[in-house]
Amino acid sequence: FLLEPEDAFIVKNRPVQLRCRASPATQIYFKCNGEWVNQNDHITRESLDQITGLVVREVDISVSRTQVEELFGLEDYWCQCVAWSSAGTTKSNRAYVRIAYLRKNFEQEPLGREVRLEQEVLLQCRPPEGMPAAEVDWLKNEDVIDPSQDSNFLITIDHDLIIKQARLSDTANYTCVARNVVAKRRSSTATLIVYVSGGWSSWTEWSECNARCGRGWQRRTRSCTNPAPLNGGAFCEGPPVQRVTCTTLCPVDGGWTEWAKWSACGTECTHWRSRECQAPPPINGGKHCSGSMMESKNCTEGLCPVCLRLSSPPSFLLLSLRLSVYTGLVVALLLSVIMVLCVGVLAYRRRCRHLHGDITDSSSALTAAFHPGNYKPPRQDNPHPLHPSAPPDLTATAGAFRGPLFSLQQGVNDSPHKIPMTTSPLLDPLPSLKIKVYNSSTLSSLELPADMCISDGEILSLKSVGTVGRDREYPSHTLSREPGLSTSATLGNLGGRLTIPNTGVSLLVPPGTIPQGKFYEMYLIINKWDKTTLPSEGSQTVLSPVVSCGPSGMLLNRPVVLTLPHCAQLDTPTPDWTLTLKTQTHQGAWEEVLTVGEETLSSPCYLQLEEECCHVLMEQLGTYGLVGQSCPPQPACKRLQLALFAPRAPCLSLDYSLRIYCIHDTPHALKEVLDLERSLGGVLLEDPKPLLFKDSYHNLRLSIHDIPHSHWRSKLLAKYQEIPFYHIWSGSQRPLHCTFSLERGSLAVSQLTCKICVRQVEGEGQIFQLLTDIQETLPPHSPLPSGGSCLPSSQVGPYAFRLPDSIRHKICASLDAPSARGCDWRLLARSLGFDRYLNYFATKPSPTGVLLDLWEACHQGDADLVSLATALEEMGKSEVLVVMTTDGDC
Repeated sequence: FLLEPEDAFIVKNRPVQLRCRASPATQIYFKCNGEWVNQNDHITRESLDQITGLVVREVDISVSRTQVEELFGLEDYWCQCVAWSSAGTTKSNRAYVRIAYLRKNFEQEPLGREVRLEQEVLLQCRPPEGMPAAEVDWLKNEDVIDPSQDSNFLITIDHDLIIKQARLSDTANYTCVARNVVAKRRSSTATLIVYVSGGWSSWTEWSECNARCGRGWQRRTRSCTNPAPLNGGAFCEGPPVQRVTCTTLCPVDGGWTEWAKWSACGTECTHWRSRECQAPPPINGGKHCSGSMMESKNCTEGLCPVCLRLSSPPSFLLLSLRLSVYTGLVVALLLSVIMVLCVGVLAYRRRCRHLHGDITDSSSALTAAFHPGNYKPPRQDNPHPLHPSAPPDLTATAGAFRGPLFSLQQGVNDSPHKIPMTTSPLLDPLPSLKIKVYNSSTLSSLELPADMCISDGEILSLKSVGTVGRDREYPSHTLSREPGLSTSATLGNLGGRLTIPNTGVSLLVPPGTIPQGKFYEMYLIINKWDKTTLPSEGSQTVLSPVVSCGPSGMLLNRPVVLTLPHCAQLDTPTPDWTLTLKTQTHQGAWEEVLTVGEETLSSPCYLQLEEECCHVLMEQLGTYGLVGQSCPPQPACKRLQLALFAPRAPCLSLDYSLRIYCIHDTPHALKEVLDLERSLGGVLLEDPKPLLFKDSYHNLRLSIHDIPHSHWRSKLLAKYQEIPFYHIWSGSQRPLHCTFSLERGSLAVSQLTCKICVRQVEGEGQIFQLLTDIQETLPPHSPLPSGGSCLPSSQVGPYAFRLPDSIRHKICASLDAPSARGCDWRLLARSLGFDRYLNYFATKPSPTGVLLDLWEACHQGDADLVSLATALEEMGKSEVLVVMTTDGDC
């Protein structure tokens, strides 16, 4: 046989050709499965071998899929060639014909893993069953892995991929590909992440002892940078700082000994004496004695011969000269002291003449000819106090008035005519702020720049006298009042409520809090994170905005209620949080006010905790913030929001970016991001998604998937981005976000579909399914409540409270007195859920009144009287219900 038939595979429905060639042969035929093939199915060709001159016969047959499928039995379909010649008969080897196939499902697919650096990695793959058996290739980020090019890879006979030592560059997506003559199959992608656990660097040298004298301490530090944790690797364990005590020897200054005896009189008519710096000697860096070690003087009282004194001036002249110098110095010193005293007295008198007023009571309004008919409420955005005894501020709306303005300042010697001020920069409401401060005797105005704030003490007693052109400097204040982050109002004995819209922050001032006849310009400010120090320390995390209310130091007759939103997850069956309320001192340091659950009779506040906010009863205004830390053994969770933004349509560039913000789940945090994106030209694509972030030291991972690669391309080299755990947990950086930069193939591409995954490593996650037209202008979309105003809002007097004053007094009269059956204010506290620490209310003159104030603050959005009436009905207070039905809206 010159050519024998070979094994073949039928692909789909295409038949196979079997060929046989023999020489010399008189006849040649095929036999399949023991039966002769019909002679008509043979294609026979004859030729002559040019070398040997013998006849060469060649025959072909065709085998179809039907023939193979019709065969029954355990043996595969086979054919062999039989040739005859004068020498005899010869049979060829059998050629098997099989139907080729490759199933779809892998018997075992590779699985994604997270491994440490230099660890051996095994990715297993079992290809689908097929005929012939499938060949296997491995892809790394869609590139074929060639072990001959990279010796760190090894593909076993079982098609498994072994990475001998994992490198950072081996972080990629791996795919197992199986193929044969029929088809090609791809396994699911396995993501391999090579992480690096943090390692401590070497300790630094010990610092110098911080005490110059006596006992102190030294410190040394190390950092988690050898190596730094990467790709979710564990943070270093142990402290980054060590301290030890040290003792420094105190320096001792030197002191002079007593003078020695005078020496004998010398030839120059002088004698000498000396002393030493040994009483005590200077040690440990102490100062050396000041002065001369030796002293000389004339010892003959001027009776020395003239020849011995011609070379020096007479001693009486030297004595006279020294006396004159000392006398002149003493006189100059006395004159300087007298001049300083005179200047100080003049400055003190001038200061007393200028600063002689203070906040007055309502009687001063009568002496200043105050007419109630002309009263006009002050602007709510005026952050400075307005004296109650002064005439109304007619220039309060100068920013919106288009007619001529006139100054109200008029002294004794001023012209009775008003001076037009239409060209004044006060017409512009942004560059400057007009503040008018009055006292009972003199009307005067003060103009301050808009970027200058005044301190609390100046809010209580701000005065100015003199002409308009007189300049006066005021110390700057650390609180920044920006639009949308502050509000103010003039409140008196009737009380009121200050609310910063769309932030969840409010201040309730109950009736009777401010003494009768007093008026205060009260304010409420949310401190920006980049302009204040945060109250958290160590493992604590900030849970609420830092809020300032004031003026601080004012006398309050009863507690006010400050409402703060927070982002602590509190719906767990066991307590996971240790919550602490802190306040900021005038020096800027933070002090602990109370820890929830650890109150005592000396606690100055009471904190009512709800799922999304807390209400603080306090009698001292200032700056407050809520912090927390995990309560072992369970880790605590913070509520976060994930907000997705994109550029405002239409997009005229090939570049396109998606920004995802990770913020606290509070209205104030969301409002801050919306204002920021509005200034950047961004638009919110959909409502923010909630995410529980656990105190587990794991980072937040963000990745983008399913981008249509035919029209879009991602500019990021990494497969995902991460926000470090400490950046989110500490709350020191705001707002945190990641950007995914994309590029479209042409300007004609407008549709974008993709999937963005956000999850905490080994924690919870969220998925954004994005389908948008970047050229289509989206309607304005805001998750904040509708109807909100950018201007601060406030309510003054009875309109700020849902409970009428008459009902309040009758409820207090009925429940304040202790009851033997316990049907008093304590039962009301339990019915309303305010009974966590009853001793706080027991110390108040009217416990029921404080409970009702807290009820007003907790139900400011839905304050109907039904819930309160239900609690009173359960207590059996029918007489109070009659009053509420008659006088109230119940």
